[in-house]
Amino acid sequence: MELVVKDITGKDTDKKVTLDDTIFGIEPNKHAVYLDVKSILAHKRQGTHSAKERNSITASTKKIKRQKGTGGARAGSLRNPLFRGGGRVFGPKPRDYNQKVNKKLKVLARKSVLSDKAKNNKIVILQDFDFEAPKTKKLLEIRDNLKIDNKKVVIVLANSNKNVYLSSRNLQDLSVVKASDINTYDLVNAGVLIFVESSIEEIEKILKK
Repeated sequence: MELVVKDITGKDTDKKVTLDDTIFGIEPNKHAVYLDVKSILAHKRQGTHSAKERNSITASTKKIKRQKGTGGARAGSLRNPLFRGGGRVFGPKPRDYNQKVNKKLKVLARKSVLSDKAKNNKIVILQDFDFEAPKTKKLLEIRDNLKIDNKKVVIVLANSNKNVYLSSRNLQDLSVVKASDINTYDLVNAGVLIFVESSIEEIEKILKK
């Protein structure tokens, strides 16, 4: 598949980029995408939740009332889960939510999403650009020139660029990532993927390993 490279004004240039069919032209594996996205979202969970069970509650150990003759159920401790302020039954404890996913499956998942985006014309190739200083307005102008308003945009760079990254930091529907840092969730969550021209070679190098 060949895509025309656009400049920051949104116009087509004379350059074209050929996308590797082994990365951008495979049959998408939806289950691989599901497993990888599930793993990524699970990894984001802190797992620091903790509830006090009856052995963690500080309360008097004195028997509340006599064993028999009150007409009510027997009760021996204020820490009983049935009482207000008592311990919780089977409450949550700190745990690790990480899920192991094989490297090959992660690669397959990313290839699947990239192929789906390419098939649905949701990939744009942009000429390499840089900012002298962080400027959110300039980044918004580029997005407007490419006529992709009202869509979640992910710009993929070949290498880290501090000024471009800082320009996108306070935008909710536009993010900037390095080719080496992009994951399946970022790809799935994007309405449109904008690849800087030099990032295509980097992506293909990573996913061909």
